[in-house]
Amino acid sequence: MSQGRYNIAAGFLLIAAFMAYGFLLVYLRDFAPGKEDWIASYSTGKHFEARLAHAHGNLFALLNVALGLVLPRLALADGRRKALAWLGLVGMLMPLGILAEVYLGAPPAFVLLGGASMLVAMAWVGVAVARGGLRKELHDQRG
Repeated sequence: MSQGRYNIAAGFLLIAAFMAYGFLLVYLRDFAPGKEDWIASYSTGKHFEARLAHAHGNLFALLNVALGLVLPRLALADGRRKALAWLGLVGMLMPLGILAEVYLGAPPAFVLLGGASMLVAMAWVGVAVARGGLRKELHDQRG
């Protein structure tokens, strides 16, 4: 079950990272000096972008875990499953790109690349399942 292993691992690690980031957001809202300014900008600017990154980071992390679990069962050639795995991993650039925009002033290229990559991966998996379904037996059943 090597196909998808990195998606699962990266997904769980990204979930942990964005959970920690969530604690930072709680600190900024409730305890940090100048919290009133942070609260006042709830729906605009860096505050909004930070919450957007937090939400998409957890979503894309869970999508990678799901993708990693489904990949070995897809009725696709190994090369196509590998391409799907990479699309999912590249997709995590979206929330990381949002953070790079907020904190480093980076251009939105990573956001667009990551979002498009995850969109293609999810559409491809959906079509693959609709066309060929899932294999009943995994090719590698090592526990």
